[in-house]
Amino acid sequence: MRMLKEAYRACRQALANSGIENADYEALCLIEHVTGFSRAGLIAHGDAAVSDSQQAQLTALTEKRLRRYPLQYLLGAWSFMGIPLAVGEGVLIPRDDTEVCTRLCLDYLRGKPHAQAFDLCAGSGAIALALERFGKAQVTAVELSEHAFYFLKTNIKQNNATVTPVHGDVLHCYTDVSDGSLDLIVSNPPYIRRGDLPSLQAEVQFEPAMALDGGEDGYDFYRAIIARWSRKLKPGGALVFELGEGQAAAVAQQMREKGFIRLRTAEDFGGCERAIIGIRG
Repeated sequence: MRMLKEAYRACRQALANSGIENADYEALCLIEHVTGFSRAGLIAHGDAAVSDSQQAQLTALTEKRLRRYPLQYLLGAWSFMGIPLAVGEGVLIPRDDTEVCTRLCLDYLRGKPHAQAFDLCAGSGAIALALERFGKAQVTAVELSEHAFYFLKTNIKQNNATVTPVHGDVLHCYTDVSDGSLDLIVSNPPYIRRGDLPSLQAEVQFEPAMALDGGEDGYDFYRAIIARWSRKLKPGGALVFELGEGQAAAVAQQMREKGFIRLRTAEDFGGCERAIIGIRG
């Protein structure tokens, strides 16, 4: 029977040998998931025994991670802006880059309590939940995928949120929303060019193509949302998108042509223009 510190070292070494970045961190995540011991617990109780069943579970998870199965799916949970989210196969994993888009929304919502907001292609509900919690907005989250919609509803419930989940297609359900009724529309849409999908990193290949595929040029959803949803905003309402690398200029032009003004982008930590906001004139 292995001691806790030995199990951690073996897991960490296996991950590192396979080229997993942040092997230390990932091994700690897996250890805590299996045994309940955090980093502090590992230090204080490193000589504690790991049961045979725990070791078997840890070995199975480690082997799956070595095949580049996403850590977040193995854990079944991830955090976005401090909000705990259930995640798993069929839903896009929340990423730190999306915080850039969310903060543009929160800047706009400052001083506008009870604003009416729609999150299109909502996935796990990361953006929607953040807008309700930090922006005090009344949020409706629209998601088409049945798998992702399950996680959306789960995350609303486990966070005791009042976000309204809608199982619908953003390309069509705009007809159910009154013109001039919304203060904010935000979307992190599929924006990867279809031809680039096979070349994405191995972990991303496990995520749903439906949440990634932006069409031949990557702009299908930007075009459709701008064309079909813009009139749902009040004058002075805001449209916010997350952007893929190199997409800012084209999306800005599309928004400008639809009458949006005061366009502004925000960069991620890598210096990529990761999000854009425009105001309906």
